[in-house]
Amino acid sequence: VQLVESGGGLVQAGGSLRLSCAASHFSFKDYSMGWFRQAPGKEREGISCIKNSDRTTYYEDSVKGRFTISMDNAENTVYLQMDNLQPEDTALYYCVASYYSGACGAVPVMHSYEYDYWGRGTQVTVSS
Repeated sequence: VQLVESGGGLVQAGGSLRLSCAASHFSFKDYSMGWFRQAPGKEREGISCIKNSDRTTYYEDSVKGRFTISMDNAENTVYLQMDNLQPEDTALYYCVASYYSGACGAVPVMHSYEYDYWGRGTQVTVSS
């Protein structure tokens, strides 16, 4: 199993980035996909996920209205479009995959232990 993130970088506040996660060596269509992030000195937090079966999405409150998750089964890729980025969005962003159908959807929070596979992360830095 491999999850490879790309698209991170340095951007000014108010700018945009699009993260991509290329998945391989597992049945992508059977998994929910998502993104966690971890800022220095802070706990890792789940910010968005998408359920492949019905494309139900979840967004953590701090990114709702600014971030959009999508997936392309033909390309085995999940995307995170991040708009109006703020300095507090600075973090290492991880792509994740879960076979558990309850990991994403009508959930109040994403639990890291429900995600089977993790990428190595891509750094997002937002300057003020």
